[in-house]
Amino acid sequence: MVGKTVRAGTAAERMRTLLAGTESLTLRTPDHRAELAGRHTVDPAGRLRLTLPADSRVARHLLAAGEVAAQVEVTGLAPVPMRDRVRSRATLSGWLTAADPGGADVSARLDLVTAELVDADGDAPVDPEDLAAARPDPLAAAEADLLRHLGDDGQQTVRTLAQLVPGPLRREARRIHPLRLDRCGLVLRLESATGHRDVRLPFTRSLRGPDQVPAEIARLLARCAP
Repeated sequence: MVGKTVRAGTAAERMRTLLAGTESLTLRTPDHRAELAGRHTVDPAGRLRLTLPADSRVARHLLAAGEVAAQVEVTGLAPVPMRDRVRSRATLSGWLTAADPGGADVSARLDLVTAELVDADGDAPVDPEDLAAARPDPLAAAEADLLRHLGDDGQQTVRTLAQLVPGPLRREARRIHPLRLDRCGLVLRLESATGHRDVRLPFTRSLRGPDQVPAEIARLLARCAP
């Protein structure tokens, strides 16, 4: 059985998953903008922390001011090349405070006031307390590598899995890509001449970690056998 694309978890959980699985983000303050790669984490209390180069303008301004209004923008892209790679966007706004000045970097904490997520489910506000309490999908950190592996095997696995997609959708598709992988299943992107459709192939269980993915993919492939 296949189903329409649904996201695993609440909007808060999906935002935490986006933060866990995305390397880069954009930081905006009233006077500066910075593109940061590999410089954010979410601490055990669910707060977003940024590591700013101490010699950057935004870090110097933050140290001088103590705290500044800030907005963080995060875009989730499909790791496999395809049409319309943007899967989700998040905007987090609040107050940025220098938490650990000194050294080559400045550690800063975003005290969140508002957050918003835009994905296939639409536009959803996320309560800061809900975001702090949420946990990312257990496959988030490994998802990109797993999807690239599916896309790099000559598409044979993806073409086989596409047999589980309803016939009319499959026949219209010119290209099929692995779009998303989470604890609930694999989502395929079917590109046609006029647009695209995303179809979820659900797993038989909710996965606890990446090590369980091969067995679930094998179960899906077994259903494709003649």
